[in-house]
Amino acid sequence: MRAIRNDRVIAGSGDTAVVEGIRSFPRQALDDAVIADSTTTTVCPWKGTAHVSTLRVDGRENRDAAWYSPDPKPAPEQIRGRVALWRGVRVTA
Repeated sequence: MRAIRNDRVIAGSGDTAVVEGIRSFPRQALDDAVIADSTTTTVCPWKGTAHVSTLRVDGRENRDAAWYSPDPKPAPEQIRGRVALWRGVRVTA
């Protein structure tokens, strides 16, 4: 699977997970140059606390397009260590 933003591959892995229709990639599969960590968090009663990040690709910013849950609740355990990509990120096989 590949994640593409602005016609650039920003992540690639054969080991992805899908939760609530959003594909998550192993953190090490994501290009470090495109992710900007932030202090923003959200709380989902099912998944737990998520840390939200901005993607910066070729000088263009995509706010809140990536998130990860470092300590997810038991049901979505498969997202541990993964980054979910959405909001303008195209995922292809």
